[in-house]
Amino acid sequence: MWTEEAGATAEAQESGIRNKSSSFSQIPVVGVVTEDDEAQGVFKPMDLNRVIKLLEETDKDGLEEKQLKFVKKLVRCYQNGLPLRDLAQIFKILNLCAGKIKNQPHFIESAYDIIKLCGLPFLKKKVSDEITYAEDTANSIALLGDLMKIPSSELRIQICKCIVDFYHAEPPKKHIPGYQQASSSYKIQMAEVGGLAKTMVQSMTLLENQLVEKLWVLKVLQHLSTSEVNCTIMMKAQAASGICTHLNDPDPSGQLLFRSSEILWNLLEKSSKEEVIQQLSNLECLLALKEVFKNLFMRGFSHYDRQLRNDILVITTIIAQNPEAPMIECGFTKDLILFATFNEVKSQNLLVKGLKLSNSYEDFELKKLLFNVIVILCKDLPTVQLLIDGKVILALFTYVKKPEKQKIIDWSAAQYEELQLHAIATLSSVAPLLIEEYMSCQGNARVLAFLEWCESEDPFFSHGNSFHGTGGRGNKFAQMRYSLRLLRAMVYLEDETVNKDLCEKGTIQQMIGIFKNIISKPNEKEEAIVLEIQSDILLILSGLCENHIQRKEIFGTEGVDIVLHVMKTDPRKLQSGLGYNVLLFSTLDSIWCCILGCYPSEDYFLEKEGIFLLLDLLALNQKKFCNLILGIMVEFCDNPKTAAHVNAWQGKKDQTAASLLIKLWRKEEKELGVKRDKNRKIIDFENLPGLSAEDFVTLCIIHRYLDFKIQATHKQRELANKSWENFLARTSNAKTLKVPSGGVVTVESTPARLVGGPLADTDIALKKLPIRGGALQRVKAVKIVDTPKKSIPT
Repeated sequence: MWTEEAGATAEAQESGIRNKSSSFSQIPVVGVVTEDDEAQGVFKPMDLNRVIKLLEETDKDGLEEKQLKFVKKLVRCYQNGLPLRDLAQIFKILNLCAGKIKNQPHFIESAYDIIKLCGLPFLKKKVSDEITYAEDTANSIALLGDLMKIPSSELRIQICKCIVDFYHAEPPKKHIPGYQQASSSYKIQMAEVGGLAKTMVQSMTLLENQLVEKLWVLKVLQHLSTSEVNCTIMMKAQAASGICTHLNDPDPSGQLLFRSSEILWNLLEKSSKEEVIQQLSNLECLLALKEVFKNLFMRGFSHYDRQLRNDILVITTIIAQNPEAPMIECGFTKDLILFATFNEVKSQNLLVKGLKLSNSYEDFELKKLLFNVIVILCKDLPTVQLLIDGKVILALFTYVKKPEKQKIIDWSAAQYEELQLHAIATLSSVAPLLIEEYMSCQGNARVLAFLEWCESEDPFFSHGNSFHGTGGRGNKFAQMRYSLRLLRAMVYLEDETVNKDLCEKGTIQQMIGIFKNIISKPNEKEEAIVLEIQSDILLILSGLCENHIQRKEIFGTEGVDIVLHVMKTDPRKLQSGLGYNVLLFSTLDSIWCCILGCYPSEDYFLEKEGIFLLLDLLALNQKKFCNLILGIMVEFCDNPKTAAHVNAWQGKKDQTAASLLIKLWRKEEKELGVKRDKNRKIIDFENLPGLSAEDFVTLCIIHRYLDFKIQATHKQRELANKSWENFLARTSNAKTLKVPSGGVVTVESTPARLVGGPLADTDIALKKLPIRGGALQRVKAVKIVDTPKKSIPT
């Protein structure tokens, strides 16, 4: 019969034999520890293979008792830690014990005790042991996840406790001579290598109705999900959808929701965000999130509940970025719009009846998150009708006004300012989709009135302590900045109803006034914000004036002055990175849209040496501006006064416009890789593959394009000259003025557009008309009189 003494004697004898003979291979050992040895913290040799062989034996009397006793000895030996070199054998013993549990329940305690040891430090004899036994260690730790299949609550909880201990490493209770503790992160790394996270995710399906075990597994997954490697493994095991669908499971402790949201957050941050979103973009997950958020919104009053509510909303916002997510179908979109606007728009909905937000930090963050989710949701066009039904535009416009001193505001001044800016930023995304609602709310009037307040001397000390408030501390630049962004978004819809309403309300004059006011009060401290404001003003003006002569006339000389002011900016500032490049682009765009085509503005621009400024910019040789400047120059050349200005320009080292343009041409040739022969003749324009005979004929026409263009211009000029001669003949030639009897013609003063206006003399008018070209337009001032009047004297 096997006894403890006999076993120890046999081991000692075998050990002695091994020491005497080198022909025996080394067998992994554990320590059988006496009381004296234990006090010194040493291991004595013990044959682990014999323990394994003993556990593999069956059908012997009293065998179970022997096996259990021997495992207890093994556990006692390792009470200070597990040597890496013995780990594979120890886990094989654990696996054998686990396999016996079904028919021999007493082995649960043995398995439990060995698993408990895994929470102790791993020990190494050599520095290289961590590398040498890495595979054994990874496979051993992976076995812990497989053991979760054993239907024992006690065992499952102990496995979870053991894994959690990986993340709270403690030093050995006693120092063991010849051994040192493996690095604190070693177990965590080996858990990653072994894929423990996958089996722990899969174990969730075994715990549908076991709340305690489920909470422990979630705690393990919460720790595992701090690693990118584990998050990727968990994501592939469908952890996101598996966890999300159970968010509403009964849990009086509240841990399930807290730990689940933490895991979801980690998965989104540390694994493929797109794949996690795809997992969560189904009806079941969104319904679970919707119910959780709704319950926390309506009945969550503690600090913890509000934080959790906000976390759920952030996760929802991320999912909503997926256009395939059934946000509308599950009713979540409708609820979110309701929650975002119930403070500003009266609602009889029972979900918000009697509900009120406080000015606590969590509720303040919630309000901003709700504004943000509206911006995300509105990208899905079917949401538009829900935004209309929810009166979102009206709700957001309640913030587009100056702070009211008499009104009791629940938010602090700093909070209200941040919400105001956030609301205006949200309007920039939502209002372009809801033009009718924007106009019915008098959107243009509200924004323009708000801009007037932004420009006023009203004492207002903004806090500027938020993302939207950047650069706005102690001034109203932030409010002006976001209001102009909103106007720019509306103008660039090219909706004539919106733009006409803006022009009728004096927007062009107001924008020019704001620009001039900013110029008169330079602010270097907030230079980048000021440049953005100026750029947006010019873009708004361009959008309003393009293709509208009357609006260009309103832009007039005052508008030309602000354009010229920007063009005179020190070129070195273009490299500052503050936004001068953007401002210059906006300025060039405004020349194209607000000046060209309006003769008085063109003449004023030329008179103020605008062409010189354009050529100065062109001489900077910045490719990003060249095309736009050259396009403007071409259009200006329709004006007969332009050529003199171009010819008069001189750059550095007496450079002329002609030499500058030739230099640009050569540079363009070089960048295109144009080839020339020894006589400098271009040799590869015709060398194009795959052209038919008809294509070559077309190519010849393309070559002669400029000739055809000059010819058309001459013909147009001849027609215009002939038309002008006819007009002069009708007004100054006595023979032509003789009229037949019948209807009498009354001629009023010659229209200003024919003679070039008050600034133009006769010569200019004669030169200008042919260039603009074409036959004379019908003159409304010439009218047929039915009854005879006094004839013109001959």
